[in-house]
Amino acid sequence: MTIAVSPQALPALVLNADYRPLSYYPLSLWCWQDAIKAVFLDRVNIVAEYEQAVSSPSFSMKLPSVVCLKSYVKPSRYPAFTRFNVFLRDRFQCQYCGCGEDLTFDHVTPRRCGGETTWDNVVAACSACNLKKGGKMPRAARMFPQQKPYQPTVHDLHENGRLFPPNYLHESWLDYLYWDVELEP
Repeated sequence: MTIAVSPQALPALVLNADYRPLSYYPLSLWCWQDAIKAVFLDRVNIVAEYEQAVSSPSFSMKLPSVVCLKSYVKPSRYPAFTRFNVFLRDRFQCQYCGCGEDLTFDHVTPRRCGGETTWDNVVAACSACNLKKGGKMPRAARMFPQQKPYQPTVHDLHENGRLFPPNYLHESWLDYLYWDVELEP
């Protein structure tokens, strides 16, 4: 799954005050208008710029390509329980067959058997596997998730998000996206 980021839109990568992206997936980007507004409101520092500029009769400014927040935003430890975050935790793969097409989610312990819609009971599943498993328990269906469902941390989702870079990364962003990964010898 890719998020379309148009290079013509000239988005700005948004970094927290510690120079880490606010999020990796989706990548924390602002449209150029929001980036300029934040500059004028003195909420960000410009770290890198595009060659393109915007002008008014009395003012001209290069568009920011990377901005850094002046105030640190403490990330929450645990992400919201959403369909997207379940898919990201499970790396956009059916937890029964491994395919990445036509994803939905499955209750490992069906709701009719008391299963709840929680991190610890929901996994990504393709429509075919979800239909095949139906309302059966894993043992009865002979279908077991490849990974036991769990509540991920924001860090877990950031790590998984790095596996799915957007289809466009401006060269000025690269130094700030993967600086905390282990280097090759």
